[in-house]
Amino acid sequence: MSLFKLSGVLTIRAINGSRGTFNVGRLITPIGDFAVKSPAIEEYEPGKYEGEFGVSRIYPSHYFAHGRLVVEVRADVASIALASIADLPTEDQAPMEEQDPASEKLTPPAPAATPVEPQTPVAADAESAVEARAPAGGVASAIPAEKSFQDLFGELWPLQDRVKLDPTVDRMQFRAQRDALKEMGYRFQPLGQVWEKA
Repeated sequence: MSLFKLSGVLTIRAINGSRGTFNVGRLITPIGDFAVKSPAIEEYEPGKYEGEFGVSRIYPSHYFAHGRLVVEVRADVASIALASIADLPTEDQAPMEEQDPASEKLTPPAPAATPVEPQTPVAADAESAVEARAPAGGVASAIPAEKSFQDLFGELWPLQDRVKLDPTVDRMQFRAQRDALKEMGYRFQPLGQVWEKA
């Protein structure tokens, strides 16, 4: 995958959706502003991240949400090299209505698109394990039953003191891994892009 690098500021917000918490971003660069819905930002806490961003593509996208049509230009961010981190300003902390990227219907981009792989059994097991523990409110607890940690983390299991997740796995599995690490006492280190045991 070829990347081009853009310097700018990425503002990340956390949205509480029906399938749990997900992140959305806005990347402000010298060539324009872009919506970011890439799995690569799911690990980050809400805030403003300045640095250099490896972008695999920029493309138009649209979706329907709460009776409105949203049209936006998106950037797929594949790598992040941070220079500074700041808290999210108060004006950016108001609740937002956004569609969960995991709920969007996958359609191939322009002609050179590759087909979408069907969901692997590991990802399906991880999602069902998390959904099985969902409380009445509908938001799932991150930690699945003990026996499914191996299915959830795959080759990463058993976990070390430092864990680097792979954002190319199924998005729901990636979120389940992220949430499980949080509940197990790991903290995400944005500069190194690794999870460390507290």
